[in-house]
Amino acid sequence: MAKYTRDDIKRLVEEKEVKYIRLQFTDILGTIKNVEIPVSQLDKALDNKMMFDGSSIEGFVRIEESDMYLYPDLDTFMVFPWTAEKGKVARFICDIVNPDGTPFAGDPRSNLKRVLANMEELGFTSFNLGPEPEFFLFKLDQKGEPTLELNDDGGYFDLAPTDLGENCRRDIVLELEEMGFEIEASHHEVAPGQHEIDFKYANVVEACDNIQTFKLVVKTIARKHGLHATFMPKPLYGVNGSGMHCNVSLFRGKENAFFDEKAEIGLSETAMQFMAGVLAHVQGFTAITNPTVNSYKRLVPGYEAPCYVAWSAQNRSPLIRVPASRGLSTRIELRSVDPSANPYLALAVILESGLEGIRQKMTPPAAINRNIYIMSEEERKANGIDNLPASLSDALVALENDEVVKRALGEHIYANFREAKEIEFDMFRTAVHPWEREQYMKMY
Repeated sequence: MAKYTRDDIKRLVEEKEVKYIRLQFTDILGTIKNVEIPVSQLDKALDNKMMFDGSSIEGFVRIEESDMYLYPDLDTFMVFPWTAEKGKVARFICDIVNPDGTPFAGDPRSNLKRVLANMEELGFTSFNLGPEPEFFLFKLDQKGEPTLELNDDGGYFDLAPTDLGENCRRDIVLELEEMGFEIEASHHEVAPGQHEIDFKYANVVEACDNIQTFKLVVKTIARKHGLHATFMPKPLYGVNGSGMHCNVSLFRGKENAFFDEKAEIGLSETAMQFMAGVLAHVQGFTAITNPTVNSYKRLVPGYEAPCYVAWSAQNRSPLIRVPASRGLSTRIELRSVDPSANPYLALAVILESGLEGIRQKMTPPAAINRNIYIMSEEERKANGIDNLPASLSDALVALENDEVVKRALGEHIYANFREAKEIEFDMFRTAVHPWEREQYMKMY
């Protein structure tokens, strides 16, 4: 990430002929929000004097305590390349601050920074994240609304002509690179219409900022191609859903704390303890990493998504995989997270769970190097393999019972997140779905 001073920002705004500034932030449910100001108000924004009504944002505050300030992070300054025609638009990602100058407890980005302070108390300097977000491309109808019609019949790593989304994906990559992203890979995924773009790892706050920016770019460029991009975990029955595998590692300065060349598989004691903490609390934090009713349609056997709590360095069926790279690239890959998750909250709970494993000197269970999907229930029980929650309702119960995960969220975010998700599940539970009518209208 570039490092900018106030003078740098003012010079860049003039050089790039920026006309508008978006002050961007993320609500508790992971939705990107922004306040747009003309460039004439730039000094006011840089002076941290831009105020907004927090009572109008999901899960923020009551109307009688609504005044909030947006503090722009200067290092997140970025010009959107596609806005040149009508006056260029730039953005800052902001932290949300109370009138007394303290971080707002309901701001997911500030909350992640709070958990990072816990990490630093244990002697670590950074928590790195390399995300692998997947998405689907659907055609738009004549009214510009998304259909269920895919624009290709491609499969994993396919090329044109079966991968008709290739041009759109290439344009997304070009836009991202122009905005400073370092793209490592871009390819068609397993399901028709499904794609993945991987970008270089970064410290966790920057990486979460990048995820939110990535989603915005993907949706914007897809629409220019007459397509709708969705990060919904399971938009179609009978094919793979979309995940967002999270490759994570802890560093002390320039040293990867997860690597130990003398250990049997190159994983340090710190890495094993961190992984043990994640495995111990994954059921408690699944409501955060898989936060929608639809998320649990993905977490089922048969479609490569993990639904069993286990780890391995040799196969891809467990929840946690240890990629083969060692040295500075040593990491663990948590495969359950999906792209509907609020990245700031998801990584806060993953980090705090891992740190608790380090504090408590936890030991992970033995690695499972067999294909878990073909094991019987008895075999899984014999190997101590638990299931992930089967529904959002089950996940919310597990969240309620996990004090470590609740601590990672803080009281404000936990209470508001849980209330919103209980309402969501109850709406789903009481709705009548097309499947029910197909099954029962003629039968009864």
